[in-house]
Amino acid sequence: MSRRTTPPFRADHVGSLLRPQKLRDARAAHKAGSIDDAALHAVEDEAILDVIAMQAEAGLQSATDGELRRTSWHMDFIYQLDGVSQVAGESIHVQFRNAEGEYDYAPPAMEIDGRVGLPRTIFADDFTYLRDHVGEGITPKLTIPSPSMVHYRGGNSSIDSSVYPDLEQFWVDLAAAYHQQMEGVYALGGRYLQLDDTSLAYVNDPEQRKHIAEIGGDPEHLHEKYIANINRALAGRPDDLAITTHLCRGNNQSMWAAEGGYDFVAEALFNDLQVDGYFLEFDDARSGGFEPLRFVPKGKYVVLGLVTTKRGRLEDKDELKRRIDAASKFVDLDQLCLSPQCGFSSTEEGNDLTEDEQKAKLALIVEIADEVWGS
Repeated sequence: MSRRTTPPFRADHVGSLLRPQKLRDARAAHKAGSIDDAALHAVEDEAILDVIAMQAEAGLQSATDGELRRTSWHMDFIYQLDGVSQVAGESIHVQFRNAEGEYDYAPPAMEIDGRVGLPRTIFADDFTYLRDHVGEGITPKLTIPSPSMVHYRGGNSSIDSSVYPDLEQFWVDLAAAYHQQMEGVYALGGRYLQLDDTSLAYVNDPEQRKHIAEIGGDPEHLHEKYIANINRALAGRPDDLAITTHLCRGNNQSMWAAEGGYDFVAEALFNDLQVDGYFLEFDDARSGGFEPLRFVPKGKYVVLGLVTTKRGRLEDKDELKRRIDAASKFVDLDQLCLSPQCGFSSTEEGNDLTEDEQKAKLALIVEIADEVWGS
């Protein structure tokens, strides 16, 4: 075994990081009108420099900007696509829950009311700032929502039929927009792009498949359509652009929304989706066992999300090693890596842990990766 020099890395992380208090205060002041855009941007810049340094100190080979400029992991991107509008009211309700209770989350509604397109490379300035400030030998990673996420929230009902009387044209346009985004990121020097996709994890949950049927979708084959259109978007990608995807079952203020192992999607996910690696949530029983990893073909990598971001308690090193060993019964150890199960702050509120606990978890991941796979 050896240290990997291309993504995904033996020790990696999903993307989002806790917003420091100074940034949270600046966001509140900006919302209240007491500071302007430039002042907020300056605080964001400073906070991003801090999290870049934190990731390097933890020993990671890649770095993100922590998604610190975003309100949420996905909608900040989706609303910037041509043809997507935020509309009055609420979209479908998502019921998040944890051991303490339930939370009925209703994000702002969106609709496809025009031809989908890419007006510019989204997050270009954010990525450029990250690229220009990571240290030598650190690979900057950009995370964006998967194309599936533009459709999954509202399904076909969110698409104006007068704009897209033939839904196939919607998928053609969406894939073309994402292909342009990929090319734009590459032109900026990006060599590590991650597509975050909760939909491909959600459809493993029978309750989610029931919901898909209720809104007129095809719960048995929706994941196959999503995979086909992600592949369409990635067709012809540069050989030196590493692309990964991240699957989880919801991550909002230490709560989750779905459950179920990867069995329902595994064969298509691992064999058909044309990505280099899969960040998979495996921090508790909600995610099922490692058996679906038997479908992972040679040449692809699985980043085991064994370290939870939902609680601050640090995992036991020996237990994590035992779980890596258990996963290696189904896919070769050399095809495995280690990470947290999700981001630490998929929404700006963040999960229920401290910045020190966040750093300790990242450092533990690096330490274990060095011991399991070597430096």
